Amino acid sequence: MCVYLRRRVSTPALSSAMTSLTITDKREIGQHFVFGFHGHEISEDVKVLIRDYHVGNIILMKRNVQSIKQVYQLVQSLQRVAKESGHSRPLMIGIDQENGLVSAFSNTTTSTDAGTQFPGAMALAATSSPEIAEDCSAATAREMRLAGINWAYSPVADVNSNPKNPVIGVRSFGDDPDEVAKYASAVCRGLMRGEVAPCAKHFPGHGDTYVDSHLALPVINKTENELMETELVPFYTLVKSGVPTIMTGHMALPLVTGDNTPCSLSKTITTDLLRGKMGYGGVIVTDCLEMNAVAAPYTPQKGALMALQAGADIVMICHTMKMQVGAIEEAYVAIENGSLSLESLRQGGERIAALKVAYAGASWGDVFGPFRDQDLVDLLLRNARLSAESYAASTALVRGPLPVINRDDGPVLVMTPVPYYLAFAQSVALRVNSRHLVYTPLSTHGQGQLPDEISGALGTASAIIFVTRNADRSGWQIDYLRRLLQEKRDTTHIIILASCGPYDMVGAPDIQEPTLASFEYTPSALEAAAAVIFGEHEAKGRVPVSL
Repeated sequence: MCVYLRRRVSTPALSSAMTSLTITDKREIGQHFVFGFHGHEISEDVKVLIRDYHVGNIILMKRNVQSIKQVYQLVQSLQRVAKESGHSRPLMIGIDQENGLVSAFSNTTTSTDAGTQFPGAMALAATSSPEIAEDCSAATAREMRLAGINWAYSPVADVNSNPKNPVIGVRSFGDDPDEVAKYASAVCRGLMRGEVAPCAKHFPGHGDTYVDSHLALPVINKTENELMETELVPFYTLVKSGVPTIMTGHMALPLVTGDNTPCSLSKTITTDLLRGKMGYGGVIVTDCLEMNAVAAPYTPQKGALMALQAGADIVMICHTMKMQVGAIEEAYVAIENGSLSLESLRQGGERIAALKVAYAGASWGDVFGPFRDQDLVDLLLRNARLSAESYAASTALVRGPLPVINRDDGPVLVMTPVPYYLAFAQSVALRVNSRHLVYTPLSTHGQGQLPDEISGALGTASAIIFVTRNADRSGWQIDYLRRLLQEKRDTTHIIILASCGPYDMVGAPDIQEPTLASFEYTPSALEAAAAVIFGEHEAKGRVPVSL
């Protein structure tokens, strides 16, 4: 086990204010962090964080999830360490479960005993049914609750007003602030029905940027009045309805704050705007401080201190033990030298305690108990039906009508931009004679000619399902499609399937082929799209953004 030495900082100006921390103080400080760890079983690192640094909140990642029962056993182990270490209340156990493409708790091709895959935000909005959004959220919450998870970092309340956004996109409910507010509220209600605390994100809004904050700091040049018209609309609605937690994001708003400090580290945003002007009284948590928007200019450790000084209740560091311990040590030193108020932390601690009573349990008896196997079996059966019905309601026709594909006319080519569409290729193969081909950027050396394998397949194909994936940002896919349209036989039908964002054909007005949108490339969404393509049901969804 690594031993981390505590660093002490003393300056002449602050030395007279030095305070010696008690064990009670350190227990309070630990409540203001949420940390992740590695492995499917409890690790020595996380034991140290809970036992020696009194960390009161844990985030589970996809890397921690194999099955619902395994997560339950993991969470029981985490809670047991907390109880034995003297924690007065159970841990908040959080997870990124937005559904759709960000589903840390859901099944994968390698983990088939995890949670049910439900539609993500834009797919839910495409159903035109807040009731479906609420029901799916309640269903996924009940699965998480069976596993011991009590906090979901969802819903995404960002308004996707910039179609080029590389990090939000289909994670948003759309580009209309009122519609986003409506569906985000529905998700909150559903999660709370399932006894899981929702967390609206990414305040004050990550929708109008083309920079991914995992990689760099987005700078949004909007005034506060402009934010009031778009970005803040969903958050105002959620604040009024009493959303228990809100996550601050790593974007800069220099016209509001006066500089490029990330919002998650800004007192102007966290305290003055969210707490003051908007009147929010719940728990404020930051996004992960290992993201480069914060980590590059400040380090996660320094960013954690700045976020606490700005008024955040809980700061998040997901991956690296050294940075997690370093952040707590920074807080120790800052309280000792007077640059971080222990009294302010205690006020935030009261909010955290109230959150724990409401969602983690009023006592330790609320978190320990046998796993309810039959409840899980029954729940998974119900949820599988709800998932299929919800995805069936989400597939949208962007441009139609769709051609009728006769199963006896010849093979159907399934063309995808990456080889990860095996589940979709199998969905098609179960219905017709088909062939899966992966297409790649056309070679400039070949004057943009199609590869021989593709050209040869066109001669006998009765139809082509051409799958795109954010082609509005990957123009080579459109170039390939244009060449394909030139070389295919006139009698060969072609259907375009936009498998992520619905914007793929916006910049290609010359292409008028029938187009479907699935809003995500999860196997469940693509199975629903296949059912529409082969006439098993109609495309019932609507595109919830302007094209």
